[in-house]
Amino acid sequence: MESTLSGTTGVPDTTFAGALKELIENNLSSHKRIDSTDETLRKASVGIIVVEHENGQAGFVLTRRGKGLRNHSYQYALPGGRIDEGETREETVLREINEEIGINVSTDQILGCLDEYETRSGFSITPVVLWVNDLSSLHPEPGEVEEIFIINLDELFRPDSPKWVSIEESDKRVLQLPIRNRLIHAPTAALLLQFKEVALLGNSMRTDHIEEPVWAWK
Repeated sequence: MESTLSGTTGVPDTTFAGALKELIENNLSSHKRIDSTDETLRKASVGIIVVEHENGQAGFVLTRRGKGLRNHSYQYALPGGRIDEGETREETVLREINEEIGINVSTDQILGCLDEYETRSGFSITPVVLWVNDLSSLHPEPGEVEEIFIINLDELFRPDSPKWVSIEESDKRVLQLPIRNRLIHAPTAALLLQFKEVALLGNSMRTDHIEEPVWAWK
């Protein structure tokens, strides 16, 4: 995979009721997405759910996984999970969003998909971008999700973001995204950074150069 970044650099209008939905949809439509060719990886998909936040601004849904989960417990994540046999990536996202955070979404709310991201723990994750107006049934599923956060899209455009850290274990650099008072790491950070660059800014960007912290490799 090629890692490139080019195009616009300005912050788009992130008003939820504005032209943001059309902007994201058009940018995703123009993006020549890449799927993993490693058939040993387990397929998964997650939702980057664009919603209305405070003061009419757009945000996205971020969760903290349950403490008792077998894989990646208590880590920050996007709603989603493993693709079951016979499911499409889109069907998985719709099911997992309902199971994990309680909201009902349909295929007509899907704006597009980004590249698959190959994780050190053996998954290939597809981010599916959705536009959701109704959060009235939003709630965390006990045991699956510890907390739900609505994060303003402007957090992705902070001047201190992104951060890159070199580690001895890899020739790639670890990505850190400052979100509020936290640091979000790959894979979630990689998916959100590509969402920012491709879907919001219309840039060309791949994610194969982005490393995860060593504690996320298992």
